[in-house]
Amino acid sequence: MDLILYIQRILYPQKSFSRFVACAADAGGEQAFPNQKGENFYLRKSDCIFMKSSAPLFRGTATALITPFQKGNPELIDEDAFRMLVRAQCLAGISALIVAGTTGEASALTAKEHIRLITLAKEESLGKIPVIAGCGAPTTARAITLAKEAADAGADAALVVTPYYNKCSQEGLYRHYTSIADAAACPVILYEVPSRTGMHVALETYIRLSKHENICAVKDATANLERVALLRDAVGSDLTIYAGSDSVIVPMLSVGAAGVISVLSNVCPHAVIAMCNAWFSGDSLYAAQLQCHYAPLIRALFSEVNPIPVKTAMAALGMCADEFRLPLCEMSEEDTKKLLRMIKDI
Repeated sequence: MDLILYIQRILYPQKSFSRFVACAADAGGEQAFPNQKGENFYLRKSDCIFMKSSAPLFRGTATALITPFQKGNPELIDEDAFRMLVRAQCLAGISALIVAGTTGEASALTAKEHIRLITLAKEESLGKIPVIAGCGAPTTARAITLAKEAADAGADAALVVTPYYNKCSQEGLYRHYTSIADAAACPVILYEVPSRTGMHVALETYIRLSKHENICAVKDATANLERVALLRDAVGSDLTIYAGSDSVIVPMLSVGAAGVISVLSNVCPHAVIAMCNAWFSGDSLYAAQLQCHYAPLIRALFSEVNPIPVKTAMAALGMCADEFRLPLCEMSEEDTKKLLRMIKDI
């Protein structure tokens, strides 16, 4: 315990907690000690505290994985196909994985399935890359439960979308996220996608949230570059920013994003990895060329509601069955033909 107290009170008296892990040394029992706010942390062996770091959780490309269902029986997850998807992404050199997110049809999954996907992803990735779990919900209590269960299953972070349908004020949004971050045993990534939720996060709210010790990043799916530039300037290194739209990966990198949470990388991870690597190595021209080259495919992958097109594409590539859970259903015949023509050229 002395080491932990030393870290907190002597080495980093002005720091907040987020991702640096210090484990309790004693084998049993429970001991409390106060943080800077006068609150107690209760530590057992393998319990941990986190110290906020300017280093991003990941840098580059994270794939928002689809969830494959069994052929002819979409009520069951195809675990073999999911394992294969995770292995393929790892072999491609992806930087992180998002499971049970929007692209993974999270709202159609049971709580048990949510945890199972995290467990499978951790097993197949062998701890080599972060596994980030979608933990968004319309209510704060439900999101807290998801985040706690995800951390217990080994998730390295929780991706939490703004409440959907259950719209709230900016103060309510601040309390929603801080309540989740207070309760979660893993870092929290904020997720703004107003096209799905009808909710915007105000710049002032981001600034307030950036001060929380357990909120580490933002997935921005607004594609509003001016707003992202203002956010980057306002929060500095307190929040890592990730692009949440494949159509603006390179533009987002140009205003300070550390990478992308990508749908496109399900289909062609090499392309998105190359795009990010080119930018980070200083070859902005090649990065821009790749962004433009894949623009038609990106448009096709969002020609209908995500994840219908990307799952259709993956089925065409033999990686999963073309199965969805209602209300999602198969892609229209016309859009499917257009998409498959593009897939052949990958």
